[in-house]
Amino acid sequence: MDPLFDFDRIIDILKVSYDTGPTPSVTLISDTLHDPYHVLVSTIISLRTKDQVTLEASRRLFAEADDIYTLQRMDEQRIAELIYPAGFYKTKAANLKRIADILINEYGGQVPDSIEEMLKLPGVGRKTANLVMILGFDKPGMCVDTHVHTIANRLGWVNTNTPDKTEFALRDLIPQKYWKVLNDYLVSFGQRVCVPVSPFCSKCGLNDICRRNGVKKSR
Repeated sequence: MDPLFDFDRIIDILKVSYDTGPTPSVTLISDTLHDPYHVLVSTIISLRTKDQVTLEASRRLFAEADDIYTLQRMDEQRIAELIYPAGFYKTKAANLKRIADILINEYGGQVPDSIEEMLKLPGVGRKTANLVMILGFDKPGMCVDTHVHTIANRLGWVNTNTPDKTEFALRDLIPQKYWKVLNDYLVSFGQRVCVPVSPFCSKCGLNDICRRNGVKKSR
């Protein structure tokens, strides 16, 4: 077997790295508030926002709107105040308000458990929909953010130019038993080792198999 595709070994290496680092904010929230509503809302807040900001903003919002019905009744300006300084907080507040209306009026107050239905919600893309499937519903999903997209291409697993294309390529490549953990593991790895610019190849556990596609400088 080509060691680049020895996923049992690779996942073990990524897990060791993940276990020694901070847990991603949305995963932390889902560990304590394990339901689709909290995962969906916190994931929307997390877009283009640092983890610690996401965690604090989500906790402030949930302290006042712990369910979809309370969120629907909340003033949009108040939502924005609570999630500030998350990136694009005003747009996210407007989307959260609209999502509450849609979920209550069209889905009986429940987050739909399919990617196709979630993609109909404002501000929800494939990354968010897949993460809700994984953390909110405990179903298989392939959540691809910038870290996953970059590392999958850098390693040589795929040759794609968008996260959506990477998602579908990885769905065909990675055994489904690893789908749920792949995002958490690669996000953590991408924040601490395989960083976007000048990655720490000298301390990377995958250094012996990585093709370093696109890497011009490393440490």
